[in-house]
Amino acid sequence: MIKLTYCLHRLPSLSRAQFQDYWRNTHAPLVEDAREALGIRRYIQQHTVDSPIAAANNAGRGIPYGDGEDFDGVAELWFDSEEAVAAAAATEEGHRHAVILFEDEKNFIDFVRSRAFITRANEVI
Repeated sequence: MIKLTYCLHRLPSLSRAQFQDYWRNTHAPLVEDAREALGIRRYIQQHTVDSPIAAANNAGRGIPYGDGEDFDGVAELWFDSEEAVAAAAATEEGHRHAVILFEDEKNFIDFVRSRAFITRANEVI
């Protein structure tokens, strides 16, 4: 199992609340529709919240907080393998859904400031 993780920044034209509302109520149903065609096993949206605990955690580590550079959320998508992702995306239906998702992402994600990477879990607890 692999996980595709997106650390997301909103478009400058959107507030965090607008970004998260669009992501939750407009984009999420598109991901759900693409589930079978793209072989998505699990999809989680982590919505960033302002928190005194986060502020204290970051301050104690010298990590900037609340400076406008914080990510607005993290998307996590689980797949069986990298090969499964490539195979699904190579199908006509998979490609169609991938295009739909990408075109919609342009409505709320600042791609230049966002980050994405593939991980394998190392469960500790």
